[in-house]
Amino acid sequence: MEDYHVATFVEKGEHELGLFAIYDGHSGDCVPSYLQTHLFDNILKEREFWVDPKKSIFKAYLKTDEAILSHEKGLGRGGSTAVTAVLVNGQRLWVANLGDSRAVISKGGKAIQLTTDHDPNTERASIEHKGGFVSNMPGDVPRVNGQLAVSRAFGDISLKCHLRSDPAIQDTIVDAKTDLLMLASDGLWKVMENQEAVNIARKIKDPQKAAKRLISEALKRDSKDDISCVVVRFR
Repeated sequence: MEDYHVATFVEKGEHELGLFAIYDGHSGDCVPSYLQTHLFDNILKEREFWVDPKKSIFKAYLKTDEAILSHEKGLGRGGSTAVTAVLVNGQRLWVANLGDSRAVISKGGKAIQLTTDHDPNTERASIEHKGGFVSNMPGDVPRVNGQLAVSRAFGDISLKCHLRSDPAIQDTIVDAKTDLLMLASDGLWKVMENQEAVNIARKIKDPQKAAKRLISEALKRDSKDDISCVVVRFR
């Protein structure tokens, strides 16, 4: 188990921010642990955040990845996917991700995916342009250079020249129809469709119990990967 998560609210001047994240590590837990401590700090340090949140998040992701690579001796050669969500004053939601950890919201019970799964086959052209390759072995998922099952990630210094670390970013308005947000690592999504997850979570009023129920269901479905989940319920 190499996952770390964030689920907290902070006050920034006159603003309330909800900070939520899942960091799914591979080849060690040093990188996701570093992300848990530093990524949101880097996002909120950016002066542009209150003027241009998208630009601020984009820059913070790249700066954080550069810092991870520069601390290779301390953090090792591993890496991590990430999905982050910043809820501004309960009204505007900014979501970003690298890799296959995913964010899904429910509007009136309908599941809407806010993130992009960065699959090696989908970004094959970019990988090959950088001199890498994508393996498609029978019985296995597509992998960058036969190793990593995602095309974007933090860290992974041995593969970085063939990977991307620029995040996919999307924002949405939290309106009266928005009932919940969930973030989860791919251990959940490998065995559960977005709508299935929403249907399960909506039946449970307490968000922590809903997250535990989703993890339990993924285990029942024989998920073999790390499973982490955060559920946020809107009133």
